[in-house]
Amino acid sequence: MNWLWLSLYHALAILWATFWTLVLGFTISGALQVFVSKERMTRAFGHTSFKSVALATGFGAASSSCSYAAVAAARSAIQQGAAVVPALAFIFASTNLVIELGAVLWILMGWQFVVAEIFGTFVLITLMWLLITLFFPQTVNPKLDGVLRLKSAEAIHRHGHHAVHNIDQWSRPRQHAHGCH
Repeated sequence: MNWLWLSLYHALAILWATFWTLVLGFTISGALQVFVSKERMTRAFGHTSFKSVALATGFGAASSSCSYAAVAAARSAIQQGAAVVPALAFIFASTNLVIELGAVLWILMGWQFVVAEIFGTFVLITLMWLLITLFFPQTVNPKLDGVLRLKSAEAIHRHGHHAVHNIDQWSRPRQHAHGCH
């Protein structure tokens, strides 16, 4: 029976270790959607420049969220007008330049691995920037922005339609419900 308690303990420890980072990342994503205007986001991260990539890298390192939350925050930033390269730099920084990860690496493996992690993150960001510049046309960001907006609008319409349909169905239970189109 001791194995059951130990299993529950480890399950809760893993839940705690991942849950707070998800909450943090989705909070950042929600705050971007609510408090940051499209114009402000476009001004700060709307163009691929050294300044915008450096800012995105700094904000990513400060957020130190898990990859799922970092992607959600980057998607929100793109929807609000950020360019692709700064958004991807945010993702790389938030998953690789994590202070807690650096502390664990320092304790377990030494300072050399911390330096390698930091250096490797900047190499990843530089390579990503170079590859996107070389292989993607300059119009990729407006097209991506349009696709994300369309998908978000479709999701809102779809969920809103289902909600209205469900309310309508329950308010008149004797009538036949019609299917969604």
